Amino acid sequence: MQQHGSPEPAEPIEKAGIAWENVVFIVLTVLLGAWVVGSVVGLQVVMWFIEQQLIIGYNQPLPGGAFPVVGFAVIVLVALPSAFIGMLARRFAPDAAALPVATRAWTLAAVLGGVLTWARSVPTLNNERYLLTLAIVAAGLALFQRGLRWLRAWLRARREGPAEAVGTSADASPAEAERSASLEEAPPVAVGPSRLAGALAGVIVLLPWLVLGALGGLTETLLAAAAAGAVGWLATGVLDQRFFGAFAAGRAMALGLGGLVAGVALVPYASGIGASGIQLGLMLILPPLGFAAAALVVRAWPALSAGGTGWLIGVAAFGPLAFVDPEEASLLLGMRDVLFWAGLAALAGVVVAAAVGTAYSLMFVPGRAWRRPTAAITAGVVAVVAAGAYAVGQPGLHGERLFVILKEQADLTGIAQVADRAARLDSTYRRLVATAERTQAPLRRKLDSWHLDYTPYYLVNAISVAGGPLVREWRAGRDDVDRVLLEQDLRPLPAAAPAARGSAAAPGATPPWNIRMIGADKVWQELGITGAGITVGNSDSGVDGAHPALAAGFRGGDDSWYDPWNHTTTPTDNNGHGTHTTGTAVGRDNIGVAPGATWMGCVNLDRNLGSPAEYLNCLQFMLAPFPAGGDAWRDGRPERAPQVLTNSWGCPWVEGCDAKVLAPATAAFRAAGVFFVSAAGNNGAAGCGSIKDPPAIYADVLTVGAVDGRRSLAGFSSLGPTPADLPKPDVLAPGVDVLSAYPGDTWELANGTSMATPHVAGVVALMWSAQPKLVGDIDTTTKILRGTATRAEGPTKVGGRSDNCGADVYLFGSGIVDAYAAVKAAQALG
Repeated sequence: MQQHGSPEPAEPIEKAGIAWENVVFIVLTVLLGAWVVGSVVGLQVVMWFIEQQLIIGYNQPLPGGAFPVVGFAVIVLVALPSAFIGMLARRFAPDAAALPVATRAWTLAAVLGGVLTWARSVPTLNNERYLLTLAIVAAGLALFQRGLRWLRAWLRARREGPAEAVGTSADASPAEAERSASLEEAPPVAVGPSRLAGALAGVIVLLPWLVLGALGGLTETLLAAAAAGAVGWLATGVLDQRFFGAFAAGRAMALGLGGLVAGVALVPYASGIGASGIQLGLMLILPPLGFAAAALVVRAWPALSAGGTGWLIGVAAFGPLAFVDPEEASLLLGMRDVLFWAGLAALAGVVVAAAVGTAYSLMFVPGRAWRRPTAAITAGVVAVVAAGAYAVGQPGLHGERLFVILKEQADLTGIAQVADRAARLDSTYRRLVATAERTQAPLRRKLDSWHLDYTPYYLVNAISVAGGPLVREWRAGRDDVDRVLLEQDLRPLPAAAPAARGSAAAPGATPPWNIRMIGADKVWQELGITGAGITVGNSDSGVDGAHPALAAGFRGGDDSWYDPWNHTTTPTDNNGHGTHTTGTAVGRDNIGVAPGATWMGCVNLDRNLGSPAEYLNCLQFMLAPFPAGGDAWRDGRPERAPQVLTNSWGCPWVEGCDAKVLAPATAAFRAAGVFFVSAAGNNGAAGCGSIKDPPAIYADVLTVGAVDGRRSLAGFSSLGPTPADLPKPDVLAPGVDVLSAYPGDTWELANGTSMATPHVAGVVALMWSAQPKLVGDIDTTTKILRGTATRAEGPTKVGGRSDNCGADVYLFGSGIVDAYAAVKAAQALG
């Protein structure tokens, strides 16, 4: 018999060994938590940045197969090390019960997040399909998880008997078993208020999104709610009773350590939620909610219900899922567009989530009931605040539209042979309108009966219609419909971006290098030709009509300016792009190629993401200008159409365009005798075949690439051939460090084929001013431009290829335009 106060020699040695092992595994778990957060955040940010670079620089999406790889990487980076350290902790530190539970939560969260990432393989343009896929996958995983848990409990009950199986796990440590037993002995409390508290906390975290974001369409919003509910339900399988039970040693431990571990688990879990880019916001706002989740469980102590956690995470996740369009959360639109406001909402959500967790930790005392009057008043206040936030934000639904293209397009045969320019333009306009009115009538009657909003177009026989997937399927099945494209419709912003201002020095008395390279200054000085009598139309971000280099050149009248974006009544430009391109074409002060020509303008791209309908709004105005407030179908004045169009834009896949969508429009301009100049694009990094977007790919337009001051092909300039194997670009022009006008009486240097394109439009203006008989003669003008172009310098090996894309013409076209030689050739026609 052992004497009192004489311990066995082995006992202190065993305890000391366990204590040291606990310390080691605590350190390992802390390091593991840092690894979980750092590796997942780093992986997601890098992959999103790579995707953005592919879209901007290469004009292509991240391959859908990349997302399963990303999901698998999350599992490998997080789940495997977490499971391994948890296994070791359970074996060598059984008294530290919280450690294996923490690593189990991180393992499960990584597996679920990795699997959910697979849903991102659905193309970004179809957010409704993605949200539906996410909802189905998350709900399926939640059902599987619960079914597996029920099966384990049933098998354990059969093996051990009901008494032994209740509340304990077959592989539970002694410490876990002791806690579970004590919890089972405690009287249960109602957990309904916990769910209400979780939902209210989620709504509070949602407030920044209500103010700064904007909802999509009805179907998209409902699917976002379904997806958010599913991921919230699935999260309760990670932060479940067993998880919180491991931190039941005390209230401070549950709120502090439990909240921290839960927050770490929500990082890999959030990485799988939302289309590409949306997950970054969720990875910011969900982890701080770990503390609020812990507080909710403390409030429901000792019943330990995770139901409130599901409501908390689900409602909070609804914000990024519903109030941000993933294709708009892109660097394409610039840093002061959706990315800025979504980032601001996410950062505000972090602060709000932390505040909610702190408040709940202070408010909720174990075992104390949340009285119904208090709960009702709190819910009412939160609801009123949320409604007010939504009202001052961007209320209403702002979903995508559908672009319905009819099978029959106008037959313009014979119009090009009409000698009189005014008659030729009028015939083109009348035939286009007549065809569209006749063929659209049945579809319009049906749309009217369904009370669907729509906008008809005649330049391309098409209708832009509001509607979701079901409407799309119905319209696509009609005999008179050729195809239905998804039309991007940007959601509104809380505030417009600040107006752009240039930072370059004003031009001097000598024309800049680009004007001298193409010989435009020699045309003015030696030939006395400045473009007088010709009007150049520019569809772009707008034009600062008050700029000193542009004010005198505005054609004027009530049909020379149209702004379908912001409905301004005088030429305005907040972006700067359109002012710059207009200045290069017709600007005074030595910056414009044809300073004597006049200009008219239209806003087709106020923010840098358009759609076929947005482009057609301006193209129809250019074919048949109409007065402010007029109707394009009834009030068009084709005789007032500009002679030349400069188009420094393209319609890529991300805007919902396909290769054929604008072909009827450019064919109509050619038939009408309007010279259509288009930018080749800035995707030269993608190598050969990078000219692949309308309108640059069409034979009816003159496609322009860019060179620098050394006459070398610019590295960004897109290359041929086109998808139809056309030899593009047609010609080259200066497109690097081009000085031109910018809003606010400023000046700017800019790069791009956007800058090269107006040079060529200006040269055509000079040619047609010098030789009026050329006006409307597209073929002869093009032949002169090609025949007088000069050779460009530069590499004949592109993108690592050993050849020149098959022929030099796919790189250089006919060469750099020569304004002086072209005008001389035009004059020689007599």
